Parts: sequence; C-alpha cells; structure tokens
Amino acid sequence: MHDNEVVAVGPEPLTFEDVVRVARYNAPVRLTDDAIAEMAASRGRIEELAEGDTPAYGVSTGFGALATRHIDPSLRARLQRSLVRSHAAGSGPEVETEVTRAMMLLRLRTLASGHTGVRPATARVLESLLNAKITPVVHEYGSLGCSGDLAPLSHVALTIMGEGVVRDAYGRLRQAGEALKECGIEPVELAAKEGLALINGTDGMLGMLVLALGDLTRLLRTADITAAMSVEALLGTDYVFAADLQALRPHPGQAAAAANMRALLAGSGVMASHRDGSCTRVQDAYSLRCAPQVAGAARDTVAHAATVAARELASAIDNPVVLADGRVESNGNFHGAPVAYVLDFLAIAVADLASISERRTDRMLDVARSHGLPAFLADDPGVDSGHMIAQYTQAAVVSELKRLAAPASVDSIPSSAMQEDHVSMGWSAGRKLRRAVDGLTRVLAVELLTAARALDLRRPHEPAPGTGAVVRALREAVAGPGPDRFLAPEIEAAVQLVADGTVVNAAESAVGALA
Repeated sequence: MHDNEVVAVGPEPLTFEDVVRVARYNAPVRLTDDAIAEMAASRGRIEELAEGDTPAYGVSTGFGALATRHIDPSLRARLQRSLVRSHAAGSGPEVETEVTRAMMLLRLRTLASGHTGVRPATARVLESLLNAKITPVVHEYGSLGCSGDLAPLSHVALTIMGEGVVRDAYGRLRQAGEALKECGIEPVELAAKEGLALINGTDGMLGMLVLALGDLTRLLRTADITAAMSVEALLGTDYVFAADLQALRPHPGQAAAAANMRALLAGSGVMASHRDGSCTRVQDAYSLRCAPQVAGAARDTVAHAATVAARELASAIDNPVVLADGRVESNGNFHGAPVAYVLDFLAIAVADLASISERRTDRMLDVARSHGLPAFLADDPGVDSGHMIAQYTQAAVVSELKRLAAPASVDSIPSSAMQEDHVSMGWSAGRKLRRAVDGLTRVLAVELLTAARALDLRRPHEPAPGTGAVVRALREAVAGPGPDRFLAPEIEAAVQLVADGTVVNAAESAVGALA
C-alpha cells in the first residue's frame, strides 16, 4: 500500500485501498482516457445551456435561495469566482492532510464520471495538485453536510483558481498562487457551472469514512488480540469461544472474533496451568466471556458501513447533474444522511469496544479479581503504583468516547434562507469519528501494556504462541515488569505499535491471518 503505483481515476468507482493510498501515502493519480472523453461530452451539453435563453440552475442562475436570478452571460465567470470565494468560509483548526487529500481524490472521481459538466482542463488542475502534494488548507468548521461539504470543498476549489492558502509537499504554509507557479501548475478561470461542480459533494465525509474503515479493520483484530491476552492473564477459559457455542448465535462478526481468540489462545501454557481441577470458578466475567459478542457486533457495524461507503464510491454527486441522454437535472443526492448515519453508528461501536477493553484492564489491576497478580501489577505495591494511573488515562478516554458517541446526524440547523432547511451534519459525524478512532487506539494500547505485564508476571508459565509473539514485539519497545518508570512514553510506544499494525503482524506471524 506504500508504493508509488499510479491510481487510475475514471468513471468507475475507486476502491477503499485506492483512497487510502492517495490520501495517506501520497500515491500519484492519473485521469483515464475514458474520463477525459466523458467530461468533454458532458461539457458540450453545459455550454449549450449556457448559450441558451432558458435559465438553467447553476449554469445561468444564482445558487441556493438566490436561484431565481438569471445571470447575464457577461457575469457568469464572476458568478463562479464569487461562489467559490464566498463559500470558502471555513473556520477553526486545520484538518488533517489525509482528509483533504481523500476529499480531493473523491471529488476528482466524481468529475471523471462525466456527470458534472466540468472541462477536462479544470479536472487536470485537481489531478496536478494531488500529484504535486499541494494540499489546500481546510478548516474544522463550515460544513453542514448539505449541499454536501460546501465550505471544505470550496477551499479546494479556491486553490484550483490559484487563490487561498495551501501546504506544499514539505508541509510549509504557502500562498496558493505561489505554490502552483513553483510546480508549473496553471490555475483556471472557472467557466459556467464549474464552481458548483467542484463544491457540491459529500467527498469530505466519505473520505473520513473510508479512512476510518481501514483503521477499524486493524483495530478490531487488535481488540481480539488484547482481549485474548487479558483472558489468558486473568486465568480465564477459552472454552466459551468454541465454534459450536458461537454458531448458536450466527452473527458473522461474532464468529470471526471468536475464531481469532481461539487461534490466539491455542497452546497456552498459562491456561494449561489452571486446568488441573483446582480452579473453582464457574464463569468468567462478561468483559472476558462476552468479548466476541461485543467485538463481533462492532465488526458487523463496520461491514454495514463499508457497504454504504462502497455505494457512495460508485456515486456521482452534484447538483445539477448531466445525464447520459444529455438532460441536466436538479436532484437531492448531495444530502449526506447515508454517510452521516454510519459515521455515527461507528462511533457507538468504537465507544463500546473501548469500554469493554477498559473493564478488562481494570480487572487485571485489582487484587480482588486478578487471581494472584500483585496490586496494580506493581513491583512493590505501595512503594510502586504500577499501572494504576494508566487505567485512569484509559477511563478518561472511554468517558470522552461515550460523549463522541452522541449522534451528529440527528441535528439539523436550517440555512440559506430556509432553502436548505434540513441538513445531515455528516462532516461533523466524520470529525468526531476520527477522534473516536484515535481514542480506541489508545485504550487498546493500555490494555496491551497491562495484559503483557500480567502475562510476564505469570511466568514460568508460558503464554500461547500467538499472544507470546505479541508480548515479544512489545518488549522490543517497552521493558518488562519492574519498579515504576516514566509511563507516558511507554503508553505512546504501545499506541504506535497498535496504530502501525505491528501488534496484528506479530500475532499473525505466529497463528496465521486473523479474520
């Protein structure tokens, strides 16, 4: 995924991997010949309308609540410039480069569909910006998710005009015109409808959804790994994860999570040590026993969200659109509800997955529930605090995740003089999901640190090959049990190992591919 293989952008849908490669790893893009042909054909139809006497929305009229005004041909270039400049009204912190690049790529794909009526030359500038790694500065606030992500996309469109502020390939803040000139990119004067076509889409919220889906696919496997480590460290049983028991409730995500945990716990010396009849416990706590049910439900939520994202990647969202028979029609496809709902749904699953992880962590630190582990896993309890405050950090993040799980998509503030009287808030749902994904990464990292320390304290009993491989990978960055140390850097090291896939790779090196 890190290579420089060119991503072809044509009328066909992009893949999730395409989006991640361009957004996160700066893969180059290339408009296909089919895309150029489709754009040229639809542009011809827009120019016919522009020259005609009949008002056509977005071509020869104003926008939104001002759509009733017919614009004189001599003012139409100014109309497009004014649209972009006035709509580039974002505020607040700068959003991440990968989000803006994802949004740029997805807008380019919609232009390449031939349904927007832009000139190929205009799309070429967007292509060139991506390849030159010039990223418009887009702000946290400004999008209501209807008509699409207007303000964020307007900041991109402003760059195509050679205006506004960008980050160059080295991350430096630059004036757009200066950065484009340095890279040999000629800005364009937008023609009829082009301003509208560049800003009327759900590309920002969709980009955030696709990036989150990639991250959550990795984090779900990580959650199974840390759960298995905690079950093992707490002398739990893996019998409850048996395939025939899971099959009684045939949710595919649950089956996958349980299969992962069985594979990770197979051959555990720690588990074998308490299967001699001395264990008097009848059942493990829910946070252990029900791990596949919770992680499985999260998996099925991700699968649903991926279905919605795939449909969106196959969409051409603009208003009006140019249809195959040449008609130019207004529509409501820019409304972000389908994307907003699943962004919110994912934030709920993330919060619950983190919540059950924190409960397992707390259990390993409590002498009343840890079955023989020292208090807080401290070297000398009382003198040392061990992982006591690491769990505080985890709890603080989980509490934040619960707040982030409150849906954005149930809100709507009317705008544009009540013309846009019901909006999706999908951009806001995407912004909070990104914070939630980061929070889950941190919560799982603390469980990883704690479970690995607990497994080390169970020696001489050996962990399973799968969980043992993860402990060894962690020990290359973080030392094992001992007197209290500066803990924050160790948490950050574990966060990095979770985020970059090292944890999953270590487990899979021992047990094969996880579901």
